[in-house]
Amino acid sequence: MRNKILWLAFWAGATAVQAQVDADTLPVQGGVTTLQECLARGLEHNFSIKMVKNQQEVSANNATPANAGLLPTVDVSASYSGDFSTTRTTPRATGNTTTERGAYDGTLDAGIDLNWTVFDGFSVWTNYKQLKLLKEQGELQTRLAIEDYVASLTAEYYNFIQENIRLKNFRYAMSLSRERMRIVEVRYHIGNFSRLDYLQAKVDFNADSAQYMKQREVLNSSRIRLNELMANENVMAWVGIRDTAIDVNPDLHFEELWQATLAANASLLMADKNTEVARADYKKVMSRDYPYVRLNAGYGYTLNRYELSATRKRDNWGLNAGITVGFNLFDGKRKMQKRNAELAIEYAELEREDLRLSLKSDLSDLWQAYQNNWQVVLMERQNLVAAEENYEYANLRYMKGDLSGFEMREAQQSLLDAEERLLVAEYDTKMCEISLLQLSGNVLNYLNE
Repeated sequence: MRNKILWLAFWAGATAVQAQVDADTLPVQGGVTTLQECLARGLEHNFSIKMVKNQQEVSANNATPANAGLLPTVDVSASYSGDFSTTRTTPRATGNTTTERGAYDGTLDAGIDLNWTVFDGFSVWTNYKQLKLLKEQGELQTRLAIEDYVASLTAEYYNFIQENIRLKNFRYAMSLSRERMRIVEVRYHIGNFSRLDYLQAKVDFNADSAQYMKQREVLNSSRIRLNELMANENVMAWVGIRDTAIDVNPDLHFEELWQATLAANASLLMADKNTEVARADYKKVMSRDYPYVRLNAGYGYTLNRYELSATRKRDNWGLNAGITVGFNLFDGKRKMQKRNAELAIEYAELEREDLRLSLKSDLSDLWQAYQNNWQVVLMERQNLVAAEENYEYANLRYMKGDLSGFEMREAQQSLLDAEERLLVAEYDTKMCEISLLQLSGNVLNYLNE
């Protein structure tokens, strides 16, 4: 009776696992997608990319001649004022005092004025150059964000492939354990195998089933992360991936990657822009050694109304213009500001060189890892062939009864371990490849493959 209950419980568990296996093999609704399609969707909908592009537009809007002060300012103004007053007059000749109460005088002014700084030691032109540099920095910041995003989504895409392959490997291992258990069960009932062999086969099958179910959870987590990166509102949506293997590019070359890094790395280009901004600040300080020239012009109209004056009203209109030339002789801070500007340039140049060395170090580390992992991939591919042959040979001996269940399990586990090592080596090599392309400014190539 106890054996029957155990068998029913085992049968129910195996049925549930098989249902999950069948669900995994169903075709994905909505078709399949490629890496390029995932990247295109993500770049269009990802919120982080949208926020960075928003900031880029702000810096682009700021880079105008007017914002730098290159253009004149034109103001239109009008005003009206009036007053009620009481006037008491005592002529010297007569001595009679005359009082005028509630006399109203009014004045209307209207005009248009133009002010323009024609020259201020090139400070205005330097401002304009700085604004254009900030615009270019905004573009580089957007590029950095896009490159980080492409690298992150590409890594998660291949992680999803890795977890899918791992799930298939565990499913295959579970099918092997199920077949072994079936054989053991048949032979156990006819007396060829012991109860120990039968129980061990069930334990191995249950262990493989649990590993398979745990892997489903890992795969679901990767799927949710992939949907999040693509800004899918339904993060639980099924994702059908066209690629079924991790393709590794074996044709990378260190010198080409390093030259591309020097020419196209966004962080290095950003450091160059920081140096240019520091030099522009220095030019602005030095512009105080030059005179400044300012123009002003206007057209005005004035109307005066008088209650008591001999003149009842008077109109005045016409053009006015002027030029101002000046020179700052002393402000007490110029020497300090000049020295600080020089130090800022030196700091920006040192920061750029430090970044260059850091990039070369990172690239060298990744290159060594890439080469090593690629050699591991080649070796593990050979190991997998040997493990498959070893399993086939062990299975033949097991079917003949020349191999114990323990030895058969070892052959099966060796095959699974070989598949796992190859999968990890391929994924690690791909991650090195993605990082190398990101450092060299070529990670956007994944958009066009």
